[in-house]
Amino acid sequence: MHKFKKNSPPAHTPRAQAATKNIATGLLLATFGAIFFSGKAIIVKLAYRYGVDAVTLIMYRMLFALPIFALMAWWASRGKAALTRKDWLGVLWLGFTGYYLASFLDFAGLAYITASLERLILYLNPTLVLLLGLVLYHRRVSTAQILGMAISYSGVLLVFGHEITLMGPNAAWGTLLVFLSAISYAIYLVYSGEMVKRLGSLRLVGLASTVACLCCILQFLVLRPLSAAEVAPEVIWLSLLNATLCTAVPVLMVMMAVERVGASMAAQAGMIGPMSTILMGVLILGEPFTAWVAAGTVLVIAGIFVFSRGR
Repeated sequence: MHKFKKNSPPAHTPRAQAATKNIATGLLLATFGAIFFSGKAIIVKLAYRYGVDAVTLIMYRMLFALPIFALMAWWASRGKAALTRKDWLGVLWLGFTGYYLASFLDFAGLAYITASLERLILYLNPTLVLLLGLVLYHRRVSTAQILGMAISYSGVLLVFGHEITLMGPNAAWGTLLVFLSAISYAIYLVYSGEMVKRLGSLRLVGLASTVACLCCILQFLVLRPLSAAEVAPEVIWLSLLNATLCTAVPVLMVMMAVERVGASMAAQAGMIGPMSTILMGVLILGEPFTAWVAAGTVLVIAGIFVFSRGR
């Protein structure tokens, strides 16, 4: 006789239909969150066409994003215990490394490399988290993880090798900046685990991002005269779009997706990020799509997939 598992209602029941709808919603949120976040590189490259530099550009992005993240921090802090001195120090550190430094290095690197290569480098982030865990906490690494890293890094090297022949030494400098950005964000992920448990992800993201916004604004005030804020109107509108659709909105969408389908499934849906960046780079920026880029992208995505399955 056929037996049904407990807690597995037939597919036509309201409970099963609601669960299916919840999963579908979560996957859509994760997918569009990855696509919107990938659009950041496209907007930055478009803004650079109007003669703005990285310091000014990131200042405008964070200036427009500041009210959103401050509201997020306030909303998530309602009814919660006040932060201790240790908590504030942690928020300041994570805001500086995970959001300010990582964002600035990424913006600076995009001035020298294509959006496609930038997205592939940032997609290596899980491997950097693992390597930091190995160095700092002596965590074990599986054979599958080593294989996944080898595949994904070979993909990045393939695209980098092709790009440096086209753009010269500048490509190496841009690649280094973006890779340092990925390391900076990996440091944030490694050290944020305990604080997420204490403060909650929404509260921590809101507070740390607010710190990063203030750092970017302060950096502009220290390094540039106020006259440098006079930029083309297109830069203002692109920065506003970057702050909302490509920064705050995808953060919320991915967090909502994780609540519905879990971090693992949300991460797998996020694999569309590099492909969407390449497609937008070709259609919007006119970046070349070559066999080298295609092969490198396949290798990076395949490598991260193998890596994630090896955990």
